[in-house]
Amino acid sequence: MNKINSTIATVWRIAVPYFRSEDKLAGRTLLAAVIAIELALVGDSVLVNQWRNRFYNALQEKDWHGFVRETIVFCVLAAVAVVLSVYQTYLNQWLQIRWRRWMTTKYLGEWLHDANHYRMQLQGDAADNPDQRVTDDVKLFVDATLSIGVGLLSSIVTLASFVVILWGLSAAAPLHAFGGEFDIPGYLVWGALIYAIFGTILTQWIGSPLVNLDFRQQRFEADFRFNLVRVRENSEQIALLHGEGAERERLSERFGRVVHNWYEIMSRTKRLTAFTQSYAQAAVIFPMILVAPAYFASKILLGAVIQTAEAFGSVQQALSFFVSAYRELAEWRAVVARLDGFERSIASASTLATAADSIGVVASDGGDEIDLQELLVRLPNGTPLISADGFRIRANESTLVTGPSGAGKSTLFRAIAGIWPFGSGSIAIPAKAKLMMLPQRPYFPVGALKAAIVYPAEASAFGSEDVRDVLVAVGLAQLAPQLDEDMHWNRMLSLGEQQRLGLARALLHAPQYLFLDEATASLDEASEARLYRLIEQRLPATTIVSIGHRSTLLAFHRRHVELARDGDRFALQDPGAKVEPS
Repeated sequence: MNKINSTIATVWRIAVPYFRSEDKLAGRTLLAAVIAIELALVGDSVLVNQWRNRFYNALQEKDWHGFVRETIVFCVLAAVAVVLSVYQTYLNQWLQIRWRRWMTTKYLGEWLHDANHYRMQLQGDAADNPDQRVTDDVKLFVDATLSIGVGLLSSIVTLASFVVILWGLSAAAPLHAFGGEFDIPGYLVWGALIYAIFGTILTQWIGSPLVNLDFRQQRFEADFRFNLVRVRENSEQIALLHGEGAERERLSERFGRVVHNWYEIMSRTKRLTAFTQSYAQAAVIFPMILVAPAYFASKILLGAVIQTAEAFGSVQQALSFFVSAYRELAEWRAVVARLDGFERSIASASTLATAADSIGVVASDGGDEIDLQELLVRLPNGTPLISADGFRIRANESTLVTGPSGAGKSTLFRAIAGIWPFGSGSIAIPAKAKLMMLPQRPYFPVGALKAAIVYPAEASAFGSEDVRDVLVAVGLAQLAPQLDEDMHWNRMLSLGEQQRLGLARALLHAPQYLFLDEATASLDEASEARLYRLIEQRLPATTIVSIGHRSTLLAFHRRHVELARDGDRFALQDPGAKVEPS
């Protein structure tokens, strides 16, 4: 019961915000229309049930005029049911896409807000494969929530409607057994209730493991798909290393988990299907067995038998909603659990950025320096990495940061960028200062080359001539005619070309502080020197802060800072040292 209450509370928390959002009028209207049509369909089925009594009585009594009349009545009822079903499906799908669009926009906004997506990876939270959460799980949640919700409402209304009919038929066709007649009020209703309770208990007992199995299946499928994408994106390196055999083994191992879990689902589904199908087939004959003695005793006509069988089936089906929808309910609960984990992971990542024991990045009103006060950068597991106190990155003073591999140079840049929360202390950045970080492997979105270069700005933010100019300046003149071509540029260009393209982006955006994290490491020294001189010429107001291992970089920086071992961490050494340009 606690699990059910928890699931209902989670569904309410995930679903209700849409119906309170800016799209609430359309959402509520569509939902009300879908519910109203469902109620109308239940009413139509009640009329059809009463029609069966009259129709089969007319057949038994060979009443031609009654037969013709009831045939016309049926055509009207059938036409109404068809129209209602068509528009219910249409409006349901309309509500689904509006609801899904709102949820997708909401999740994308929260996931991509203020580097939450990055902190979620750092935490190693349970929200694996966010792409699946935003695509598959949102779609499944909306679809299943409407299907189950409307189905449950239909079952309740159907039960209320047909219980009255079945109770009246119980009085008209008293129970005959062992040669005697027993007057048991509503015995057909009690029979349907006992039958449904029996089916529900056994269904839960047989099918309960499916919830966890479905959860695991989705996770294994997503992991397998993610690793296939990884192979595609790194195909060159795999080919150069002749790693196809190793990748085949890794992929086969992950697919093996998919297959193994699927076999478990098959086994459990086989047992559940065997019971539910037997249960459904027995439900066809069970009401006939109950009322047949009264029919053969001439207490009721054939129409009453048919009406009783259908009314009993409707009541039994309504009471057995849990049985018939168990497979869908199991998958739905797994989807709810995954979305709940995704929301909690986003909330945790967001909280991490503002926690009291995290690195504080603040805007300073005075001065144009980046000031590190009592800064201690830690790894996610709490291990100290870098300490710095009273260290300043001064404007117009290019700085080179060096140190052994693994000292945390790139992590220091991440902390300054405000995306690394682990640690303590503060980083004061001049108000309205524009910072840009260029890593060793820059990111370019798939699409037109111009849009990839000016990212994250809109393509229209810079003129095509300006973009061509910087392409020529960084040594990529051959790409100038391709500004409007759509490609996967990280895959099409060499790492050296990507680094040139990253510097072209910096020239366009002209940040106040430009942090280069080995952003020219794949270029030869002569090309690297030309590009540093280009930045100095084109961006005289930009302060360059570089990470690098080449001694030739010293010539392009006025200041040299080294990360050196200091006990259990690394510390910035000689923050005031000057390097005279050659």
